[in-house]
Amino acid sequence: MPQLPAPEYPADVRQRLEPDAREIISRYPDSRSALLPLLHLVQAEEGYVTRTGVRFCAELLDLTTAEVTAVVTFYSMYRRGPSGEYQVGVCTNTLCAVMGGDAIFDELKQHLGVGNGETTEDGKVTLEHIECNAACDFAPVVMVNWEFFDNQTPGSAKRLVDDLRAGRTVEPTRGAPLCTYKETSRILAGFPDRRPGAVEASGGAGPASLAGLRLHKGEAPPARVVSPRREPPHDEPPQPGAEHLSSHDAPMETSASDADHPSGRPEGEEGE
Repeated sequence: MPQLPAPEYPADVRQRLEPDAREIISRYPDSRSALLPLLHLVQAEEGYVTRTGVRFCAELLDLTTAEVTAVVTFYSMYRRGPSGEYQVGVCTNTLCAVMGGDAIFDELKQHLGVGNGETTEDGKVTLEHIECNAACDFAPVVMVNWEFFDNQTPGSAKRLVDDLRAGRTVEPTRGAPLCTYKETSRILAGFPDRRPGAVEASGGAGPASLAGLRLHKGEAPPARVVSPRREPPHDEPPQPGAEHLSSHDAPMETSASDADHPSGRPEGEEGE
């Protein structure tokens, strides 16, 4: 059935949002170009892009709601329904899947009692499988509100979501400290991250990503590219800056050595 026109934001919400929206629009020579950050702005308001948010963007940019909706439905970073405070995404593209991403995703679905795109009853975690995170050198990778948690296993991923639901502090392997999905959306809208030290913590590429560059430059010895999960031998001093481990990095067992989730072909497969 056709829907009635979306309601407007309450007066106090619109009064608060409109100056931010005007600031975003002023950054672009063509106002229509401001649509993507405007959608992040309205997503920061309610945690997803509501029909009211679509109407708000359309009115400010002199677009139809159909034109705005076409953009919202195209990009997966815009949520179209209520979702969790933390978006937990498991990469299930080829390399992460081979290294254990599929096993992690299956374990989390069972552990949380939700399916793909669904949210836990406490409203804390929305689970989804996502496309490549461009972090194949740290596979398998889990992202929480677009921050990296590298080298995961089913066990470490379950500890991660348990800590998120319990309100305990978690630290990404790389990037800025974790914040809520609404806060992340406002940052993506183009507004500064005011948290002390957050920008400085963003850092650069990890050691695995830079290994090829270092080899090209002839640097020796090359950086160790696999996150170590043991103390270095006494005669092997750690390399400063060579790694930045998350508080939720996986233990020594990876998907390749986890007896419960082995990778590779089963024994006896034809051709062995």
